[in-house]
Amino acid sequence: MTHPSSCPSCSGEHTYQDGEFYVCPECAHEWSIHAEENAAESDERQIKDAHGTPLQDGDDVHLIKDLKVKGSSTTLKKGAKARGIRIVAGDHEVSCKIDGISYELKAEFLKKA
Repeated sequence: MTHPSSCPSCSGEHTYQDGEFYVCPECAHEWSIHAEENAAESDERQIKDAHGTPLQDGDDVHLIKDLKVKGSSTTLKKGAKARGIRIVAGDHEVSCKIDGISYELKAEFLKKA
């Protein structure tokens, strides 16, 4: 039986195996025994734009539709260009600046320039 070093959610040290899952008693997080194998594959995950073109750090992109900015009355207009994007982890895969303001956007609303 292999034992994970720590919980991926809270970094707790007291994890244990329960069937096909590891469990952290500190935060109640459960993850698959095979999650560590899949984590290496997800690090190699390719981020693609709306047309399926792979995106990399430093690429320039255009918005393919108007996007409302949450918590603001601002709307990012279709065709706005973001230069020098960064690929980041999380729900919004791309960090960029449009007109000098930083945004995190989903790749599905972008087209590589």
